[in-house]
Amino acid sequence: LEIHHAPLNGRYPFLFNFPLLEQLKIHFVLNLKFDLEILASGLPLLKELNCCEIDFLTGNINSLRVLKDTLTKVTIADCPNVQGNFMDLADFPRLKALDLGDSGVIGDIRDIGKQDFLPLETLVLPDGVYGGTGYE
Repeated sequence: LEIHHAPLNGRYPFLFNFPLLEQLKIHFVLNLKFDLEILASGLPLLKELNCCEIDFLTGNINSLRVLKDTLTKVTIADCPNVQGNFMDLADFPRLKALDLGDSGVIGDIRDIGKQDFLPLETLVLPDGVYGGTGYE
């Protein structure tokens, strides 16, 4: 399911109730309001999550833990109201790409251990993470 530049304004919980959906992309839907917990609970087979420039996306990335065994790609970029610690996703066994750029996520790359993020091929972290993009 891909939603781009849609003139949605408010909450649409039915968008996140597709039990067989494997890929969700939502880009530039500025007034759509939703929470990661609602999203994760209604999409149990989700493999790829791609959310970009959604000001009203809220929640903690820890909510994605219910999708630990299915997620292969997570992009939550330019979503400033998403919180949490990137290390909450460190033990996802299939996660190959993680982009949390320009989100409210925090952490410290020095916390990454030898058994963390094993399948990861691509990693983009926000400046709220020690050692992340633009960190000073």
